[in-house]
Amino acid sequence: MTSESAITIQNEKSYSIPAESLIEAAETVLRIHDAVHYELSIVITDNAEVQALNQQFRQIDAPTDVLSFPAEPLPDEFKDNTRYLGDLVIAYPYASEQAQRLNHNLEQSLMLLVVHGTLHLLGYDHDTPDNKAKMWAQQAEALTQLGVDLQIVPSLEDDHHV
Repeated sequence: MTSESAITIQNEKSYSIPAESLIEAAETVLRIHDAVHYELSIVITDNAEVQALNQQFRQIDAPTDVLSFPAEPLPDEFKDNTRYLGDLVIAYPYASEQAQRLNHNLEQSLMLLVVHGTLHLLGYDHDTPDNKAKMWAQQAEALTQLGVDLQIVPSLEDDHHV
């Protein structure tokens, strides 16, 4: 897909990840929302780093699969008409163990986490039944376009917070 958006992946721990699929997942969400000239980062790291972030920002002393950190909107003149949406931080060991435990395809599970996190960066949330219905509809549309099995969403949701 040709995109005017820029998605960068930081994988300093050198985990074996499907980088192109993760970028495609974020780009699909942005395309569905007609969001061009957007940037975001996907950080792939370990459980300890995610646990520390989860404790610092959510007061939850435990690792999790994905955290979303929306950026503050920047005036266009500072970013040459490009808006930085924020960062997704994925705990690769946590996500990998979760996929294995639930008998899910790891690549599809990681793509779900990127889709879910990107929707959070765009302002979606699942804090109320109405908001959850809206977010899950957008999530299902993106996953369908990506060819990700929608069956993984309910079991992943039951297993954790997604």
